[in-house]
Amino acid sequence: MDKTSRSTNKKALLSLAIGGFGIGLTEFVIMGILPNIAGSLDISIPKAGHFIAIYALGVVIGAPVMARITNNLNPKKTLLFLMVWFTIFNTLSAFSGNYWAMMLFRFLSGMPHGAFFGIGAVVSGYLAKPGKAAQAMAVMFSGLTVANIIGVPLGTYIGQELHWSYSFMLVGIAGIATFCSLYFWMPKEGLDEADNSDSTSPSPGLRNKKLWALIALTTVGTGGFFAWYSYIAPLVINVTKLPEANVGYVMIVAGFGMFFGNFLGARMVETFNPVKSVVISMFSMTMILLLNSIFASNDIAIYVLSFIVGVITFSISAPIQIAIIRAAKGAEKLGSSMNQSAFNMGNASGAYFGGLPMVFGLGFNYASVVGGVLACIGGVIGIVILYMDKLSKRKKES
Repeated sequence: MDKTSRSTNKKALLSLAIGGFGIGLTEFVIMGILPNIAGSLDISIPKAGHFIAIYALGVVIGAPVMARITNNLNPKKTLLFLMVWFTIFNTLSAFSGNYWAMMLFRFLSGMPHGAFFGIGAVVSGYLAKPGKAAQAMAVMFSGLTVANIIGVPLGTYIGQELHWSYSFMLVGIAGIATFCSLYFWMPKEGLDEADNSDSTSPSPGLRNKKLWALIALTTVGTGGFFAWYSYIAPLVINVTKLPEANVGYVMIVAGFGMFFGNFLGARMVETFNPVKSVVISMFSMTMILLLNSIFASNDIAIYVLSFIVGVITFSISAPIQIAIIRAAKGAEKLGSSMNQSAFNMGNASGAYFGGLPMVFGLGFNYASVVGGVLACIGGVIGIVILYMDKLSKRKKES
């Protein structure tokens, strides 16, 4: 396929977005039905919280493992394999009869998550017409944002009103829909460039210090978002003093912010260097999270600030993914997948550090302060990367 004359393959991008919807659904719906799962399996809610952590561990471990396992498959077969795995183990989660079975199936369910988004990000760049790679990636990640707006509230309602197992069956249905759309809409030909030279031997891209700095940026910086998001329910109930039912509405508003921010990030890449775009978003997140800690008690401000946090957070998605792919030259699929592992390490670390103020008796709004600090550190890492790039460019010119 002539790269200069091709047009964007919209159906193929839609198949990736459907996959993103399914992955977003399984990652976040469990948070709304955790008490139901705990009661059904006769365990405490904190112990049921292990199912969230083990999923994140599956993502972290699974991203590089799956990228290696599927190394010799073409992109289409790789994505199909990942979605078969995803569908099987998410469906089996619905039939977990005890704590250990659920732990096993949640871990295995998380393994294809990072590889799907990582490889999908590389593929989406080649499905787009020239200069529109960031927008193509935004289409894929839009599935994740739509899951937060529609899928998670629907899955939570089904799990609470019927049985939590039906929520995971819904995820299985999303997996089947993704497999079918990939099979019929994703081209086999024309993705040779996306099927990069990853191999079992070390790639120079994986030895690039910039790659590891970007992964550190993702881990620390996005931890700022999760320090806030992990404690959104107690923040709304105890600080804003709204009824428990309003937690879902606040999360939906944040989901709409994520949707718009996803495409804003794609536009930013057309104006700024990808790393510079991420730096702008990180310092913006710092400011808005600190404002959130001050004005969270206001019932109007909590909705406005939650929307803005969602916008800023997902404006990072496409720029950081493009920066990672460029830095991991020769190992694009693996590097891109590892960035998804970093995102989930940010999930775990953000939740941990965000909870520390409460351990010392401080209010739930202080989780936003911690989030602001983490986002600021992410921005500083980004500035260091830009400075090193500038030094490297000067060295080459001299």
